[in-house]
Amino acid sequence: MLHRGKALSAALLSTVFLSTLLPPGFASAQSDPIKVGFMTVRSGALSAGGRQMEEGLKLCVDQHGGKMAGRAIEVITADTAGQPAVTKTKAQELVERNGVDVLIGPLAAFEALAIDDYIRQAKIPTISPSAAAEDMTQRKPNPWFVRAVGTSAQPYHPFGEYAAKELGYKKIAVIADDFAFGHEIASGFQRTFEENGGKVVQKLWSPLNTPDYGSYISQIEPDVDAVFAAFAGGNGIKFLQQYNNYGMTTPVLGAMTTVDEGVLKSMGDEAVGVISAGWYSAANSNPGNKEFTEAVRKQYGADPGYYTVGAYMACQFLNNALEKVGGNVEDRDALMKALRSVSIDSGPYGKVSIDDLGQPVMDVTIRKVEKKDGRLQNVVVKTYPATSQFWTYDQKEFLAQPVYSRDYQPAKK
Repeated sequence: MLHRGKALSAALLSTVFLSTLLPPGFASAQSDPIKVGFMTVRSGALSAGGRQMEEGLKLCVDQHGGKMAGRAIEVITADTAGQPAVTKTKAQELVERNGVDVLIGPLAAFEALAIDDYIRQAKIPTISPSAAAEDMTQRKPNPWFVRAVGTSAQPYHPFGEYAAKELGYKKIAVIADDFAFGHEIASGFQRTFEENGGKVVQKLWSPLNTPDYGSYISQIEPDVDAVFAAFAGGNGIKFLQQYNNYGMTTPVLGAMTTVDEGVLKSMGDEAVGVISAGWYSAANSNPGNKEFTEAVRKQYGADPGYYTVGAYMACQFLNNALEKVGGNVEDRDALMKALRSVSIDSGPYGKVSIDDLGQPVMDVTIRKVEKKDGRLQNVVVKTYPATSQFWTYDQKEFLAQPVYSRDYQPAKK
């Protein structure tokens, strides 16, 4: 009896000692679900991408059985309508009214910039599944922000070099959506294209909700070697159809989202031959991507693209971090540190890690639209492994220059 009493006393002392090491309320909190605030777009020009984001997030949560690190996952979804003011209101509601532990979203770069200050103020860990605004992981890094996709310009540094050195183009006209994402894509491409002997002779900026691209197409310089088209949402569909209808034969280069799998399924032969760049293609042959694409096709009957894989990987980043902290989302500092140290060896992206500013280092591929197995696909023609947001530039020197914008870089005409 004495021996048993000593054992019980020792166990009690150990429990008391352990409780002093854990944060107040930790044990009881572990039985509560982890609340994920998910900001998407369900209306307007970006709604197709928003729907694909929802599909990617749901697939990931379902694959984990609705639990991560032993705790249930509760997703609370908010529709931002693709409007910066609404995005900020929804972020506040998710954090202050719904008490979410982490945010995944929003979709657009201008939405992310609109809530940048609030994320800092609320100290809420935030994973971007789509918004690629450069400066949130560059000159004004947000310590509560990590991205699960490339920056706007990250794939277009290698693409500009590829267009000049391997395609041999000398003069290019750019047409892009007139908002931060389009500006940053165009400037990143232009920088390396011109450093490798090419020249961007024209830049045309079209509003996000442009119904007709005829007036822009008619302005394209007739002697350019190619047109670089940088569009989001469904704008790539409209542009390529109208470009074809106008009888244009000048080759088209595209941003990742111009011929993203999410819109490619709605295109016809006008998309065949378009060369683009991105950090993802459904046709990528790595084993982790094969499993992912098969799961998406089975669940949703379509190939995954930019928005699907971005939300899926944001969810996988969260799972990776939660495992590191044992599910303790109550310690936000520890969770954020874990998010900044995410490392995944196999999955849709292949190998991916996070730099010291919260941005993934991952493969970038050059893709060409081809019709294979009865559908249009972005067939990979070249891979640039482990590509940083700073490309081959010195990080300090890169950050000393202005952020890419509508006016930087200017067209050299």
